[in-house]
Amino acid sequence: MVVNASISGETTSGGQSRLSGLIKQHRPAIVVVELGGNDALRGLPLQATHDHLVTMVRTARQSGARVLLIGMQVPPNYGRQYSRDFAFLFTQTARAEHAALVPFLLAGVADTPDADKWFQADKIHPLATAHPALLANVWPTLQPLLPSARP
Repeated sequence: MVVNASISGETTSGGQSRLSGLIKQHRPAIVVVELGGNDALRGLPLQATHDHLVTMVRTARQSGARVLLIGMQVPPNYGRQYSRDFAFLFTQTARAEHAALVPFLLAGVADTPDADKWFQADKIHPLATAHPALLANVWPTLQPLLPSARP
């Protein structure tokens, strides 16, 4: 069974506050954490985003779940240093907490010259036509975590 516990517009703080209850309720074998983009869009402190990601990964791992962390990046208008630091939060967290990592969910979609064709009018949320590319980004890292794929 797959449970989509996402809430549109949620930050890592919100995800962290809900995760323990969701884990108790659903007892997942795998937890996919794909949060942080809204933190950046709201200009929240990078350290807070990092701390929330670490707490979520640890909470999930302590429950016995395998964890997949899905990275995000911000548009270039946020500045080179902020963009680099934000993207590194995901790599740093996955490495330190021994979680699987997809470095950038929107690779091959947001970072292409024709990116506009893949997004809704808000230029933030992908269209359904982009979903196969997102799956192609996630599946190679998620598939080995599935219980049926493990020895």
